This record gives sequence, C-alpha cells and structure tokens, in this order.
Amino acid sequence: MLFNPTTFIGIDPSAGQRPFSYAALDNDLNPLAIGGGRIEDVLAFAAGQRQAIVAVCAPRQPNQGVMQRQEIRQSLSPMPATGRWVDFRLADYLLRKHQIYIPQTPATEEACPNWMKMGFRVYRSLEKLGYKFFPDPEAELQVLEVYPFACYAVLLEVLPFQKYSLEGRIQRQLALYEQKVKLPDPMLVFEEITRYKLLKGILSLDQLFQPEELDALVAAFTAWQAINHSEDILLVGDPQEGQIVLPVAELKAQYSS
Repeated sequence: MLFNPTTFIGIDPSAGQRPFSYAALDNDLNPLAIGGGRIEDVLAFAAGQRQAIVAVCAPRQPNQGVMQRQEIRQSLSPMPATGRWVDFRLADYLLRKHQIYIPQTPATEEACPNWMKMGFRVYRSLEKLGYKFFPDPEAELQVLEVYPFACYAVLLEVLPFQKYSLEGRIQRQLALYEQKVKLPDPMLVFEEITRYKLLKGILSLDQLFQPEELDALVAAFTAWQAINHSEDILLVGDPQEGQIVLPVAELKAQYSS
C-alpha cells in the first residue's frame, strides 16, 4: 500500500541516442529533479527511491498479436475489417480510432526502432529493481506506460502543436501549469518579446523547458494522477500486451488540431 511521500518519475528514452530525459515530482507536484543523463543515471535515481511510480514513454514490450485474436476483434465497435490492424497493439489501435497518432509497435524487438528498444531495457531493469506493473495497490514501487503526445492531447482536448516548435513548448508547459504542476508560467515568455529584442535577436526562453523534458514531466504527472486521482485516468489496451495510461477519465470521440 502506498503512503506519502511517494516520488513520481517520468522517463523519456527520446530517440534512443541522445541522453535520457527524466523528471520527478513530489506529491504536491513540486519538481524534485528535471534533467538528462545516461540510462545508468536514470536507473540509479529510480533505484534510490523507497516509494515511487515510474512512467516510461515507450511501449512495455513488442506487439504480442492481441489484434489477431478473433474474440478481441469481435469485441471492438466497429469490428475491424478482415486483415486490417492485425500488426498493431490493441492500445495503438484504440488511440488511432480517436485520431491520436501513435507509432506502430512491431512484433519483434529486432524490428523495433532504437527508442523502443531502450524503453524495453528500462522496463526490464526496473523489474529487476523490484518495480511492479501498475496497477498493483500493494506495491511500493510501480511502473506504467505512457505516450506523451496522447497525454497532452487528452489534457488539451485538441492535438498539440509540434513539440519542437516554440508554440508547442509553450502549449505543453501551459497544459501542465494549468494542472497545478509547479512550473514557471510559460505565458511570461511573451513579456520578454519586444520589437527591439526581436530585431536584435534577443529572446530569453530560460523559463521554457525542452521538448524531451516536457515529455518526461507529463509522464511524471500522469503517474501522480494514477495514484492520487485513480478515478480520473484511463488504461487503454490489453493488460498482458501493454496498457497506456492517460490522465483523464474519458476520451473524446475524435481529436483534431
């Protein structure tokens, strides 16, 4: 059973090449750590926690063929056409039905992109450290899967701007700020924008976090939501194949930009 204090950690493997990004929040949504490092550094941080929920921005494992099972397909409404979506995870299919694009997860680890492989490594390492898959009410250490783009889409109720753009970074940080995560108000950036500064190429963005940091932060927030407001989350997908946790109670029919 979880009691305070619990640390809520988001881990973003990024492209599997750059340093991992991670963020940690306390139970009052104060940032405890935001940064990047090697996988060993991130795992060492997770290993040092007595009670923690870790949200990983990557699939838990390769596609297990759930969408090939007839009883699963027949349970979906509308039922997918014969031969369609058989190479997708159930979680991937369900989010795409709502126009939330999520990368397809291949059936073998060898066929997966590098960032997914790094994600698998994180999950395996966390399991060795004693982390149990969410939800496990008796476990002090738990791990869950998130997809940051989907998290921001459901919080904003629209598809977010491109995450590497200035407007995408402001929008994502504002979404977290509106959820009471203790971050600088990103709207203050506009107080720094003047004709003179733009003409001179002077624009301070010190109060804005980097895209990978924002992904890790929304993952950490989703972990916090899963424990503190379990009635306001959704688990999308098959429990044995991998469920994506979303920080809302229900989905809109369609998400658009």
